[in-house]
Amino acid sequence: MPRTTQILCASTLYGAATLAAALDAGLLGEADRRLLLITNNAANPETTPSVDTMPGFDRLRDRFDDVLSWNETISPFHPSGWSPRGDDVPMWERYVRLLWRLGDDEIRLAVESVQVNPSLALCQLFTGAPVDVYADGLISYGPTRDKIDPLVGTRIERLLHLDLVPGLTPLLLTEFGVPPELVPTEAFLKVLGELAASEEELPAVEGQPALLLGQYLAALGILTDQQEEELHLRMVRGAVALGHRTLVFKPHPVAPSRWSRLLEDEATKLGARLTLLDRPVLAEVAFQRMRPALVVGCFSTALFTAAGLYDIPVARVGTDTVLARLTPYQNSNRVPLTIVDDVLPDLADKKAVTDWRMPSAERVAELGGLLKAVGFAMQPKIYPRLREDAERYLSAHLNPHTWRYFKRRRLTALALPGAVPAQLSFIPRNRTVRRIARRARAFSGR
Repeated sequence: MPRTTQILCASTLYGAATLAAALDAGLLGEADRRLLLITNNAANPETTPSVDTMPGFDRLRDRFDDVLSWNETISPFHPSGWSPRGDDVPMWERYVRLLWRLGDDEIRLAVESVQVNPSLALCQLFTGAPVDVYADGLISYGPTRDKIDPLVGTRIERLLHLDLVPGLTPLLLTEFGVPPELVPTEAFLKVLGELAASEEELPAVEGQPALLLGQYLAALGILTDQQEEELHLRMVRGAVALGHRTLVFKPHPVAPSRWSRLLEDEATKLGARLTLLDRPVLAEVAFQRMRPALVVGCFSTALFTAAGLYDIPVARVGTDTVLARLTPYQNSNRVPLTIVDDVLPDLADKKAVTDWRMPSAERVAELGGLLKAVGFAMQPKIYPRLREDAERYLSAHLNPHTWRYFKRRRLTALALPGAVPAQLSFIPRNRTVRRIARRARAFSGR
């Protein structure tokens, strides 16, 4: 019998930690050989540290028989932009099998973001290999952002995900009937503990600080540099207004350094002290080593790991601004943004921050209904079965608060409740009505 080799693909330390937790929990089954395939998807990977050079990675390395580089394998191509042409797949597979000493091994894959490269390219390269997809963030609760080739989609056996919002079921990949499976929280916390134990160079701060998480949304074209700069300043002002005088700012690795100086000046002006955490460590490592009294962010997944895994108070800021600017409607950041905005307390509301608790089962059920409606509005062609759920939710729950998660133009194009005033809701749903509505809206906007 040929031996079985698992190829586990990771582009972030968080993803590698998730894979390590899944392995520790026995979720990935038996294999004769396990290879961790590192891919650096940064715009300029030559100047950006890869996962295997990150602080703490050595604690994960022993779980794998070898660590490989996808960037080196396909050089000079960029991982996010390259996939094998159909006619070239046999040639590339022979090349990779030779380079990685795979021989005639049976291959099993575990990848993230299967709808895009490099994960998609890897699945296309090993035609017929069973695939597990693992999700390391809130995006798993939303729709698949692109239609996946059935030759890949039908090979996906499971969606492994963290229990970030207990009781909430992922929507990702359900168009293929892929069942979700939880990576145990205990196993994930154990791995994070290993990473934290290896970190010895975090800046020293007094007491329990407020930890501010930067995301660099300007790089994604969601905000301008000036708007994101103001977003971070709002974090500082809001934390100080809640009584915090020791602040730590964890910037995105590629964010402009001038932002940190501006935040330091703002904190000093308000009578507080801000320390920059510029080490490329996971936010969860900072949670364990610094024990912050509050974690503030826009829509980072780390807000939910702080609240759900470490019982640290959290607050959001700027989600209203980002919701208003996020385009197109199908943008995959919409679901994490919606979850954070709907569930977590606003930094400006002191009572809400103080009183907040993880949502009840009833509250999670309401959130699930909202996400089905948002998911259908984002990807109606991939999830046509969700139309009735969307219509039911919109008919009963559209109000000044929930309107922020939808766009009237989008509802009109899909002939969903909320597309036209209630007094005109008797108009039948058909293509002619939708076409006229779109033309009328375009005309009125001139």
